[in-house]
Amino acid sequence: MIPLPDSFLTIPIAHRGLHDHAAGRPENSRAAFWAAIDAGYGIEMDIQPSRDGVPMVFHDYGLARLTGQSGPIQQRTAEELSRLSLLGTDETIPTLADVLTLTAGRVPLLIELKDQDGALGPNVGSLERAVADVLAGYDGPAAVMSFNPHSVAALAEAAPNLPRGLVTEAYADSDTQMVPPERRDALRKIPDVDRVGAGFISHQASDLSRPRVQELKESGLPILCWTIRSPEQEAEARKTADNITFEGYAAAHPGA
Repeated sequence: MIPLPDSFLTIPIAHRGLHDHAAGRPENSRAAFWAAIDAGYGIEMDIQPSRDGVPMVFHDYGLARLTGQSGPIQQRTAEELSRLSLLGTDETIPTLADVLTLTAGRVPLLIELKDQDGALGPNVGSLERAVADVLAGYDGPAAVMSFNPHSVAALAEAAPNLPRGLVTEAYADSDTQMVPPERRDALRKIPDVDRVGAGFISHQASDLSRPRVQELKESGLPILCWTIRSPEQEAEARKTADNITFEGYAAAHPGA
């Protein structure tokens, strides 16, 4: 297990950057990341691969919601994706390398690799290796995570010295139904922490009372959570979580 640096536990983490569409800062955009840096927040971001295997900073599997284009992100090259407008703004889809250049070690980066198996299974590896390659020369606080334990295991092999964690949840929402029921039942119990050498979990905020989360906290494992959208939710989450991932408001800087 690689310990999570203290900055990930003391600096609130802006979900997909400090995004605000009305202000011209779409999620996972350079503008959203600049805003987070200026406000002194950490940054959470999502990674999907381009057709040519380049780690792109983008949440969805499909392009429609954020670009108005049809089809999956994996059907376009990095060069093609870099020309697509995000939500009709001047912002375009950045590569992970672009974001590392922009942040330059100034704030902690929490990097989520989206599942490439389709059912949180073992058909992964290429994106993990590509992300590890990009991060190899980065001089700044960075940690990687995924819902898929196989992805976290692949990251352990590709980047053994990089802090890594599991994204966890109750698996009760409709958007998780593509995952087979037996797989959801298994993952709900968070069984893979030791096997993959997870140094933290980032758990669904509405499910922080789960006994397994409490057990992990008592064992000393750092608990992050997602996604907090109000000061009231933040106050409740911090009863369990060591830190929050937030959006839609200005999270407090503890101790400030």
